[in-house]
Amino acid sequence: MTSILVVCLGNICRSPLAHGILESKLPSDRFYVDSAGTANYHVGDSPDQRSIAVAKAHGIDISQQQGRQFKITDFDTFDYIYVMDHSNFENIVKLARHTEDIAKVKLILEVDSSISEKHVPDPYHGDISNFENVYKLLDNVTNIISRQLLS
Repeated sequence: MTSILVVCLGNICRSPLAHGILESKLPSDRFYVDSAGTANYHVGDSPDQRSIAVAKAHGIDISQQQGRQFKITDFDTFDYIYVMDHSNFENIVKLARHTEDIAKVKLILEVDSSISEKHVPDPYHGDISNFENVYKLLDNVTNIISRQLLS
């Protein structure tokens, strides 16, 4: 089974959306998708209500996800680790034990060469439109990821 981890700062806004969107596009008998945060602010918490609402508006239920912090053993568990921004990338790479760990980590927007800004904006301090914008970015890029993984 192929395993994919998506990571943001707190694991309540961006990564839960990416988790839910990607999971909805991949067969569960072949792929395992999870999410985590680089910080421990929201361990055990549900996703932000705005993330839940935007996902629900697109037919995806992320309400049962629970925030967790990235741990070094995630390098062993996951085949692919997609991060939302450069800060998340640096925080995860600092925990890497060797080059094989580092090779698993990618900025999620890197898979779309048409996007020049490779940073998924954090919608936390914005309104629902910011969450919808993040959803659209992640929906597009997860289409690319799922096509690559399924080919």
